[in-house]
Amino acid sequence: MVNHIEQGGLKKAIRLRNAVALYASSVLGSGVLILPGLAAQIAGPGSILAWILLSLASYPFAFTFASLSSRRPESGGVYSFAKEAFGLKIATVTGWLFALWVITGAPAVALIAASYLGYAFPLDRTQTFLIGFGIFLAAFIVNYRGIVVSNKVQLATIGSIIALLLAAIISSSFFVKVQNFSPFLPSGLIPVGTAAALIFWSYLGYENVSNVAEEFENPRKDFRRSIILSVVLISSLYICVAFVTIGTLAYKAGGSVAPFAVILSNVLGRYGAAGTAVLAVFIIFGTVNAYTTGMSRVFYAVSKDGGFPKALDHLSEKTKVPDRSLIALFSCIFPVFVIYFFFDVNLETALLIPSGAAILVYIVGSGAGVKLLGRVEKSARKRAIALPLISLVISLIVVAFVGWVLIFSIAVFLAGMGYAWFHARREAAKRRTEPV
Repeated sequence: MVNHIEQGGLKKAIRLRNAVALYASSVLGSGVLILPGLAAQIAGPGSILAWILLSLASYPFAFTFASLSSRRPESGGVYSFAKEAFGLKIATVTGWLFALWVITGAPAVALIAASYLGYAFPLDRTQTFLIGFGIFLAAFIVNYRGIVVSNKVQLATIGSIIALLLAAIISSSFFVKVQNFSPFLPSGLIPVGTAAALIFWSYLGYENVSNVAEEFENPRKDFRRSIILSVVLISSLYICVAFVTIGTLAYKAGGSVAPFAVILSNVLGRYGAAGTAVLAVFIIFGTVNAYTTGMSRVFYAVSKDGGFPKALDHLSEKTKVPDRSLIALFSCIFPVFVIYFFFDVNLETALLIPSGAAILVYIVGSGAGVKLLGRVEKSARKRAIALPLISLVISLIVVAFVGWVLIFSIAVFLAGMGYAWFHARREAAKRRTEPV
């Protein structure tokens, strides 16, 4: 008998290696290029505390989302968890926050890659934006061709990223000086909290693989294994990069825009900047490609329930991808590139806006984890909800440091709630008029 999902739904093509590649490229993204410098400028050498704490905290997040996905592998990830735990209205709001996250975040990360190219090659502002848009366009084309093509590209990309990162860490470690870590907390502990809110962006992505849970070949087995491998790999690389960025004073020499370029330039001279530019493009493309895959599935799941226009509830007959959701995603992101260009939005703001939406999504997802994973025998309940509860507490603490830009997420939250209310009223009216 042919599996119904294969026949009429999303294609099951994700194995353990694909899952690790998706996790690594979803999480190990733009943050590793830009945030070690920004965080060190905010909190000094003490910013490494934020990296260590969030690395430890990343396992509860990852475990929560993996556990929820393995028990019921559905497209949509946190959206699906929210629907099961809290109902359709909260799920719809979660879908809208996801939309804000990717629509404002994708242009920001693509522009980070372009800024690294600008460090190595003479580019004006228009060229930088065109290159950033080109990176997203390439990810859109790869995803439109189907999950099998996307998986192959993702494996090749993440392999190249890890090799280049290891080369940067090892080569720059010879230039680390102990005195560069003193004073360790030049402005006290509060800036470490601010840095953590910004660094939180670097650890977003563990939820993204849950968005494609329906396409796993063996979700119960591969989710848990891929989580452990991914958390160890990603946390180790992040902490090492932050360590060499501080220890070599790269965040002071090159500002926050391109600390990696400074690191490799010290080692390889004029070839260092070009090498870093290649690294940046690989990393950002991997991130944008992974998020285009995951978020298009969120759009698809939300549209099936009426939280977005029903026209987006469509799969390509040939590739089994949510083609209309991909086109809608592309159509929404393009105007944001234009807004960022004409209003000259700075990078910190461009990253904090999607971070605010993402943290709210994590609050909903962690809350869903507490409720759904707690549906076990009383003797095992405390153990089952421990990690989701830790995730929830961390998210609530970090969201307080986002600042005024959280207003964008609050506005979208209210708009999503209004749309959900309107949709519920419309469906109720439709049922009343239908013949019994």
